[in-house]
Amino acid sequence: MSSKILIRALGGAALAAFFLASPGFAQSGGPFAGLAGSWSGGGTVSLSSGSSERIRCRATYAGGGAALQMNLRCASASYNFNLTSNVQANGNAISGSWTESSRGASGGISGSASGGQIQARVSGPTFTANLAVSTRGNSQSIVMRSAGTELTGVNISLSRS
Repeated sequence: MSSKILIRALGGAALAAFFLASPGFAQSGGPFAGLAGSWSGGGTVSLSSGSSERIRCRATYAGGGAALQMNLRCASASYNFNLTSNVQANGNAISGSWTESSRGASGGISGSASGGQIQARVSGPTFTANLAVSTRGNSQSIVMRSAGTELTGVNISLSRS
């Protein structure tokens, strides 16, 4: 598997981390209220060959309410990446962009947020994935699934640091 495809895919999954809505999405303050600060955790990357690899991640979120900026660094035994993202919410609709600086990869995201749940589609020139993101208190769960690439999934769990 080329490192460029995996890094783009991991970047897309990482991008999901900043789309995490608080459980009180319907409350005033917007879907990103309460996310500012540092988060860390890890998970796994699943490949079409059936193998998987552990990753560790650290995220810093700034902003909140209806707009959020994120910097996410993740590393596995074989790969490292640095992802930055900007996301906006308009009602339940979310949209934004992401850039993975070490590989020059970038793309967009669109979807919806409701009740602490995000359903989104991440896209870039060589990668498309579906994301399901959930936030409960100080815990975030990100699940990404992709078809047609060597990377078939990413599961990440983050906790407020």
